[in-house]
Amino acid sequence: MYLRLPILFAGLVTYQSMSLIQLQALEVDESEFENITAPPRAGQEFEDAVTKAKVDLKLQEVNQAIEQGPFQASWASLDNYYQVPLWYEDAKFGIFIHWGVFSVPAFGSEWYPRNMYQQGSPEFKHHVATYGPQTTFGYKDFIPMFTGDKFDPDQWATLFRDAGAKFVVPVAEHHDGFSMYANSFSEWNAVNMGPKRDVIGELSTSVRKHGLIFGLSSHRLEHWFFFDGGKRFDSDVQDPKYASLYGPAQPPYGAPNNEYLDNWLVRSCELVDKYHPQIVWFDWWIQQPAVKQYLQKFAAYYYNEAARRHEEVVINYKFSAFPKHAAVLDIERGELSAIRPIFWQTDTSVSKNSWGFVEQQNYKTAEEIIGDLVDIVSKNGALLLNIGPKPDGTIPDPEQQILKQLGGWLAVNGEAIYGTRPFKIFGEGPTQVVAGSFNDSKRPSFTGQDIRFTRNGNTLYAIALAWPGERLTIRSLASSSALVRGEVTDVSLLGNKGKLDWSRDQDGLTVHLPQQSPGKYAYTFKITGLTDIQNQD
Repeated sequence: MYLRLPILFAGLVTYQSMSLIQLQALEVDESEFENITAPPRAGQEFEDAVTKAKVDLKLQEVNQAIEQGPFQASWASLDNYYQVPLWYEDAKFGIFIHWGVFSVPAFGSEWYPRNMYQQGSPEFKHHVATYGPQTTFGYKDFIPMFTGDKFDPDQWATLFRDAGAKFVVPVAEHHDGFSMYANSFSEWNAVNMGPKRDVIGELSTSVRKHGLIFGLSSHRLEHWFFFDGGKRFDSDVQDPKYASLYGPAQPPYGAPNNEYLDNWLVRSCELVDKYHPQIVWFDWWIQQPAVKQYLQKFAAYYYNEAARRHEEVVINYKFSAFPKHAAVLDIERGELSAIRPIFWQTDTSVSKNSWGFVEQQNYKTAEEIIGDLVDIVSKNGALLLNIGPKPDGTIPDPEQQILKQLGGWLAVNGEAIYGTRPFKIFGEGPTQVVAGSFNDSKRPSFTGQDIRFTRNGNTLYAIALAWPGERLTIRSLASSSALVRGEVTDVSLLGNKGKLDWSRDQDGLTVHLPQQSPGKYAYTFKITGLTDIQNQD
């Protein structure tokens, strides 16, 4: 058994090692989960009678919508009839946004709300020293400090568009249970408290106004266990007045019961109803067998509603939560070692240490991110890149600068990214990525001999991931290569105004480069004349 359950300790998530074959297939032996079952339906402290009545009414609506089809709540229906939208395969690059109450303490990571109740953790010690004991200052007390007074959704959307992103996915609700939208099933939301604005609603309007695709993410399922540490010592988590925020706060090694899952389902469906997202991204806990029937219901409901509106939509999942054709696989902070025939996605952040805003960020460079983007696209994937705004709604300057650098690169090289498909091989060169989740910061730096291929029709793009120097030899395109047919008619360097000298023989396609590079980071060679470059997609 190569993939083990997530191990939760001090609020962090790790995964045991996997074999390369298992990483590439990204399938899970479900016997790993046999000891986890949903307990019998029972009343939950987080849900009062009024909320329960709302949930039951919404469940009836959901079931009726599913019955009307065309998608049914079964893996067979979902796997056989769902198709990945062409707009998604063409888009390649999107922006993820982790913004919430967790940005106020700005310490550790977006898991601060969990870790501040984990006795002995750095967050616990920091919290007590800075704010006092959790009986007098709990996570709820950060909410009034989460003002969002400088939040400008149009300004955000303009930045994302100029960065070259084609879709935007803000977090609608993170593990902390505070909703960034007008949640009908919980008073703990950004419309009632904190910013007192429908953040998701405003963003959906601005993002679409700027010509981008709008999506959203839900991390609600993990809320089941998120505040369990607060039940092990005297804290406000145990105060019944705040049960609808902190509850259920159960141990992480048990699955949520049916009542909690009903609540999760109607919250997810409400997001579809109110905001019509074209992407819905789910975090890892949907992997559990107890959630399967609820995933099937949500997917059928979402796909049916999209069909009714004549829209094409996407669900992102991790590991083997869905059959491989029923939704789109997402690999957190990781990549693949080869081309995956079925379209996939990486989600990662501009920061190596946190998804949300913290004072001490360890940022990636634009060069690292562009290298990852090119590598991912060459393997039939997309990149969802996260930023973490400050509690006042401003985006930190280093993150704005990274996005602007990405936008500058894509303005020159975007034709080798957008609308492309994989070549027969993803590339060549000495540097190999470390495949699998949570490995995106482990690869060595790419060199000028590391080349990644993309194609559009009969135009082939060879992207050198660093400046090669005086010349570049692309060995996969040698005259004797079985990968292509025909003769090269032209080779140009995107961003370079002059013509290039080049030749092709049994050693490869050799290009003589200008003395001055035309830009920074990765360099795209546009090659025409070759035929039979189509991958079997």
